[in-house]
Amino acid sequence: MDIKLIPSKLNGCIEASSSKAYTQRLLIAASLCDKETVIHCNCLPEEIKVTASCLNVLGANITFEEGRITVKPIQEPNDCVELDCGESDLTLRFLLPVAAALGLNAKFTASGRPVSRPIVPLRNEMQSYGVTFTPPWKYPIEISGKLQPGKFKLSGAMSAQYVTGLLLALPLLDGESQIDLSGIDGFRNYIDMTVCVMREFGISVEEKDESIIVKGNQKYVSPEEITAQGDWLSSAYLLTAGAFSDGVSIKGLDSDSFQNEKEILDILKRMGADVSIEQNKVTVKKGGLKGVQIDARALYDIIPALSVAAAYCESGITVFSNITQRRIKEKNATAVFSECLLNVGGVSAQTDDGLIVWSGENIIGGEVLSSDDYKIVMAMAVMVTNSNGEITVKNADCLNRANPEFLENYKKLGGKFDVINN
Repeated sequence: MDIKLIPSKLNGCIEASSSKAYTQRLLIAASLCDKETVIHCNCLPEEIKVTASCLNVLGANITFEEGRITVKPIQEPNDCVELDCGESDLTLRFLLPVAAALGLNAKFTASGRPVSRPIVPLRNEMQSYGVTFTPPWKYPIEISGKLQPGKFKLSGAMSAQYVTGLLLALPLLDGESQIDLSGIDGFRNYIDMTVCVMREFGISVEEKDESIIVKGNQKYVSPEEITAQGDWLSSAYLLTAGAFSDGVSIKGLDSDSFQNEKEILDILKRMGADVSIEQNKVTVKKGGLKGVQIDARALYDIIPALSVAAAYCESGITVFSNITQRRIKEKNATAVFSECLLNVGGVSAQTDDGLIVWSGENIIGGEVLSSDDYKIVMAMAVMVTNSNGEITVKNADCLNRANPEFLENYKKLGGKFDVINN
């Protein structure tokens, strides 16, 4: 699928989509509960459906209705299960420890991105505490043996995801466990989000210095009904478009959320946008934007949105530093987005730890590749709202997998586009 984006300003007010990251954690916690839980959620990306499907294979009964997910928990786990994680690396990383904590013989299959992304740090820790794996780098991944309590330590760029999987599993073990967080490379907020969800389901979690301690033999207790938080990530992109329009407002965002993407408001305000928060509504309106210095540590997911804002500043340059590097299809992720800016008329340059974006260039439109990163699709949708020409994003299917509500919300705010099915 390709998307042809047509220049048009965004204005108006919408309800935030539910956070995918938060909903995934709620699903897993609810599946390990004592009784049924209803999750209120207005967005069902493919990753949520994949996670639910895997939890159903484990023995849960998860059903979807409009605006809600009903979760009947795992009572008697099915042994010898095969879990198809599809293209969801989060499902794989979260459920490996959970299946091991339940003592299951499990086979994990996957396709696309998860196959190319390593799980070696998580694998090594789990093998140290009772879990047997098939040989490294081989799919499907098969595990056997029950995860034992212990002192875990993980490090690296993906470590927050590994920690989340372990955290959700540890209350099920027979004794107390500890996770050393000293090697975590950014994204600590996602761990805080996991701890928050666990506490909402009655799990006792102790945070001490650079570690988290979880007692064993605990039971997840259903809150009966719970609402997934609004998604700051997709909202950050739409709010950025408000910085060069008469204003975009979004309801249903929690300003106390552990989602780091809420930092978009402070940064847009520093750039000169008119930002306001009143009751349950966040609004961003145009102002005289200027380039700023941005410490992008743990803000990776909104760098494309901020780069668009930087390109449309009236003066100055914007310098991003401390970017935690990721890779997209064997390319540095920062290089991929820098190339996208160049293709539509922007000017940027990479540095050793970040990116520089120049303002005042003539954004003429053009064609870019999504590189299977839905954030590039959202960023180009924002870019075109102030562009002098159309922008076509090739291979944009990733947006439907990650955030199927984005284009609908974009359209409600006045965005114009044509979907081209290949």
